[in-house]
Amino acid sequence: MKPEEVSIFPVGGKNEAFAKYFVGQSYLNMLTTENVVIGNVTFEPGCRNNWHIHHAEEGGGQILLCTAGRGYYQEWGKAAQELHPGDVVVIPAGVKHWHGAVADSWFAHLAVEVPGKETSTEWCEVVSNEAYGELK
Repeated sequence: MKPEEVSIFPVGGKNEAFAKYFVGQSYLNMLTTENVVIGNVTFEPGCRNNWHIHHAEEGGGQILLCTAGRGYYQEWGKAAQELHPGDVVVIPAGVKHWHGAVADSWFAHLAVEVPGKETSTEWCEVVSNEAYGELK
């Protein structure tokens, strides 16, 4: 499958700016950077981002709108959940988590950055091949 065949939204280029925070290849197309920031993030099979936290003094967080393929979302200390097109994940500020594709499928989601005061993202450790390999 070609990246451009994954989603109704344009895939964009290789996500080089954030590559150090991903295992595998992802693609990023910023759909809007005004008012509410929304990026179309596409993951090749097995690609996932590192654990991370969206911080905010007020408001903030992230919403994932799953658009294509199959993926995972996991919060620290909880079991991973499989994601499918149409799923919506609301991630409050301060929650450590990761998301990405399952091993045998492309995955795409719109990442909606919830507006807030003093927002930032803290990138943490890699989701290890061992931990990822244990997911069903």
